[in-house]
Amino acid sequence: MKKFDSQKLGLALGTLAPVITFFTIFLVWYPGQKFTAFVEIMWIQQTITKVLSLAVVPNLLIFFIFIWTNKLYSARGTLLSTIIFAATIIIIKFLS
Repeated sequence: MKKFDSQKLGLALGTLAPVITFFTIFLVWYPGQKFTAFVEIMWIQQTITKVLSLAVVPNLLIFFIFIWTNKLYSARGTLLSTIIFAATIIIIKFLS
């Protein structure tokens, strides 16, 4: 079905999955705490880039699902999102 083969869909899923994963990590590691406190603690401990890198891992599964189902444009969008996240993580790494 060509309907699900678009770069916009891949980009949207590739952006949404790490955000959901990062928020899930926050809920599991710091239940009942404020999100800003979580980010501040990660920044002070200099582990924010490691946590963000872990949050991008689900993009690998999304990418391969698109490849296996021959949705190559969607896979391209997911790859673009992953590259944007990687560049962001590198910039944060050099800022901290």
